[in-house]
Amino acid sequence: MSKSTWTEDNSAYLSAALDWLRSRLQSSAREEDPMAKRAKKAGAAKNTGTSDPASEKMKQLAESMDSPPALDALAAALEMSAFERDVLLLSAAPEFDGSIGLLYREAYLKLGLNPNHDAPSFALAMALFDQAAWDSLSPLRPLRYWHLLEIDQRGPQPLLLSALRVDERIVDFLRGLNRFDERLEQYVHPVSTVDDDGLSESQEKTAGLIARQFDPGRRQESTRVLQLLGPHHGTKLLVACNAARALNRQLCTMHPEALPAQVAEIELLCRLWQRENRLLSLMVLIEHSSGNSAERRDAAAQHFIARAGGCILMDVREGAAASREVRSFEIEKPTRAEQLAAWLKALGKAEEDLARSLASQFTLDLPDIRAVAGEFKDSKGKREELWDACRAQVRPQMEMLALPIKPRARWDQLVVPEQERLLLTQIAAQVRARSRVYEDWGFSSRMNRGLGITALFVGESGTGKTMAAEVIANELRLFLYRIDLSSIVSKYIGETEKNLSRLFDAAEDGGAILFFDEADALFGKRSEVKDSHDRYANIETNYLLQRMEAYSGLAILATNMRSAMDTAFTRRLRFIVNFPFPGVSDRERMWAAMFPEETPTHALDFRKLARFNLTGGSISNAAVNAAFLAANAGEPICMNSILAAIRQEMIKLDRPINENDFVWAPAVVERDRKTKHKEDVA
Repeated sequence: MSKSTWTEDNSAYLSAALDWLRSRLQSSAREEDPMAKRAKKAGAAKNTGTSDPASEKMKQLAESMDSPPALDALAAALEMSAFERDVLLLSAAPEFDGSIGLLYREAYLKLGLNPNHDAPSFALAMALFDQAAWDSLSPLRPLRYWHLLEIDQRGPQPLLLSALRVDERIVDFLRGLNRFDERLEQYVHPVSTVDDDGLSESQEKTAGLIARQFDPGRRQESTRVLQLLGPHHGTKLLVACNAARALNRQLCTMHPEALPAQVAEIELLCRLWQRENRLLSLMVLIEHSSGNSAERRDAAAQHFIARAGGCILMDVREGAAASREVRSFEIEKPTRAEQLAAWLKALGKAEEDLARSLASQFTLDLPDIRAVAGEFKDSKGKREELWDACRAQVRPQMEMLALPIKPRARWDQLVVPEQERLLLTQIAAQVRARSRVYEDWGFSSRMNRGLGITALFVGESGTGKTMAAEVIANELRLFLYRIDLSSIVSKYIGETEKNLSRLFDAAEDGGAILFFDEADALFGKRSEVKDSHDRYANIETNYLLQRMEAYSGLAILATNMRSAMDTAFTRRLRFIVNFPFPGVSDRERMWAAMFPEETPTHALDFRKLARFNLTGGSISNAAVNAAFLAANAGEPICMNSILAAIRQEMIKLDRPINENDFVWAPAVVERDRKTKHKEDVA
């Protein structure tokens, strides 16, 4: 039966039910006391209105429909008795036919009742219908348990005579509109259907395993909880959608932050959710919570899980406790081979090198791969645009834990010895070739950990460690994040480890280089345990050692105190690059490359400037200060302004000052230059 045909038949059935109700109201009379009348009928159960034509018409219409009418379906789903079903119809009738409300007062008068209102009540229902039962008024019976009725009980008025009104969601259901209750939408959000081809083969297998954990029938009375482990929320959502579709259920998401704080409000939410689950057949994915109030939100989520029942999935990052009743499934993004196959299918065999590069660096779901590839398929600058689009797609959400650095430095600006430059180029080359070595050449099958690349940059402050990290990020076209220690380190036990976990999880998908400046603050040596502070400090270091080894991306550690680093990090480091104090020739190159082409300069002697023992960072500071001095004087940058800036830098660094070194006499310099030139010619 088509939906339109069922809707028409349901409307006809509802009209017949209203006719039957109208006849009951019109034929009501006070022949005797309603309680005595009901006592006489005890033991002789009667079918409601079996002799009148309206009742016969209702029966015929219901039998002719392939699916039961909404009133009968609701009564079956919520396990209502025949009397409770009639009470619901009596209370809902004014919503369908405004004129029927006029019959209520007449019925009250005929029955000798004085409720002081024209709305239906339990007293009116008990007088009108057969098989009336007092337990229908109980909060544990369907009418009140499922919040089907709104009871307007004012002051001392008894419950029996209070006005009844049907919940709006139930009125819509009786009309044939089975929509999601809008009161739940502030807590629970239905998820639209996902693409049929959105899952990889490995993900389809996991979705099938999850679906088999639940009862494939329409209802799930008891609570069944599964944990979905892993950092990829989008992938979990994709798998959950397909598992729900296999069970013919509607998936919804819930974030613990949205849950109410009061127990009574959570109880109402659970009751409404149970009702919706019976009417719509639902499954919920409770998302991961984090932050300062995570403990309270998790407690609210646990209350919901314990009371709501049904099919419940929990988005858990890692380490959540499970039991015999709670199974866990590891949810991962497609394998590198599956991603490569998707890229090749989207880009074509001719772009195999590009596909391999994208699959090696970025971890994307199949729908994301198809979307990105389709957007730039016919672009001339396809490689660069595709790379940037993928990088933006996996941009790590860790701005609260790290500071983004826009890499500007290039190889020609980095002044380091040739040996160190070779090591830096090897770091970039290994990032590019990871997929070929680990996947194509099979090294990943022999290595459980250490698939990432970790490098330690050692050198004094200002010797180029941060610039080298920028150069690598610029070369690889990846995001560079400086780790904010103030956001990572916490005085509360366990919080530092949680922050580190969030940091590494956010960067796992690629597109980011982690730069730990002043790394000895985090990676310091473990000490002998003398008190609880030493114990928990060592626990943090132990966790960091394990997490760094499991990280699959590029992490760069920078320190000027290598001796303070824990020795256990040495084995886990792929590269150690020393940044020595620059010599005279290196400093001369730095000064020559320090000023942009558009900067106005006059008669600069870089050999003279290179005699000052400064690092690259101090040279950069002096050049910027000299530019401001010259700009304020309204002249180009000259030796006097640079020497003045160098003098300020030396004082800041607490270096000894020889005033003669900062005197610049252009005429004397020019004379000495000419004299030397003549001597060279002779």
